[in-house]
Amino acid sequence: MANDLSTPLTGRKRKPGERKPRGFPLARVLLGLIALILGGFVARLALVDDPDGGRPTDEVAITSTRNANSLASDVANGPVTITADPQQYPAGQVPAAAPAPGADRYAALPDLSEETANGPIPRISATGETPFATYATPPETPIVAGQHTIAIIVTGLGINEQGSLDAIDQLPAAVTLAFAPYGKTLQSTVSSARADGHEILLEVPLEPFDYPQNDPGPQTLLTGEPPRANLDKLFWLMARFGGYVGLINNMGARFTASAADFSPMMEELGARGLGYIDDGSSNRSLAPQLAAGNKVPYSRADLVIDTNPAREPILAALGSLEAKAQQNGSAIGIVSALPISIQSVAEWSRALQSKGITLVPVSALMQ
Repeated sequence: MANDLSTPLTGRKRKPGERKPRGFPLARVLLGLIALILGGFVARLALVDDPDGGRPTDEVAITSTRNANSLASDVANGPVTITADPQQYPAGQVPAAAPAPGADRYAALPDLSEETANGPIPRISATGETPFATYATPPETPIVAGQHTIAIIVTGLGINEQGSLDAIDQLPAAVTLAFAPYGKTLQSTVSSARADGHEILLEVPLEPFDYPQNDPGPQTLLTGEPPRANLDKLFWLMARFGGYVGLINNMGARFTASAADFSPMMEELGARGLGYIDDGSSNRSLAPQLAAGNKVPYSRADLVIDTNPAREPILAALGSLEAKAQQNGSAIGIVSALPISIQSVAEWSRALQSKGITLVPVSALMQ
């Protein structure tokens, strides 16, 4: 008879009367625990009248003295009238709104502004007034025949706030100031310039031949783009601040030589009553023809004063500008906002009248 210990487990048969071994009754224990928990929960609900389970509570009246939505309150109390955009009214039929406390009286005039998605941009008023004529600074004395005149334009202002304010303080009011469209304090610096009597231009970045290696800045108007895309950029630039008589190019030799790309921009300036100054950097610019065709007040700069940014070269260049004015009757010079350039122009301007030459805002020399 074989030994039971040597018999394989899988083949082992149970002896007569031998009982099958039992495992641990886990399922019955779990069912019992669940039943016990449910019974305790039901008993608590039935015997304890405390739906919050004993958590501390308090009652506070919800009240408010602040009217967060006055329009909603007005609607709740009765019919209201919502005024439409004043631009939809004919001229003269909308009462002027009272100026806000501390309102800037040198800001753009509402009648000469059109609201866009980027902010207000200049336009001709309903009565035919143009931004060029309205914002132009007249010469201190009327220009007479035979009088020699010079206009100086300072470019690159607005990015450095303190440098811009220093230029405004140091320069005579007849100097025209051109502001780049990227400064964070443009509204205040432009207002300071206008309050001091300066005439204002907006610098607009246009595509040069070596773009993008030479990049005039964000929102540059480019050749080959749809006219609508360039006009959208132009409107963004024009909305940076108000009160300017016109635009002056920043670079743009390629753009100003392309009639297909430059024409829509010049048409827009003519339709909005703005002037245009060509900085004179490109002989291929079509600005004279396009300005004449769109009745845009226009002129071209004769000389960049501070190509060599040092006092003596700057004064020498200003002397050359005087010679041009005496020869041609007038001349326009452009200078950057470098401190040495500002100081040199301020020094030079003090003796200009004694030479028989009058310093005038650039609008006085624009056709």
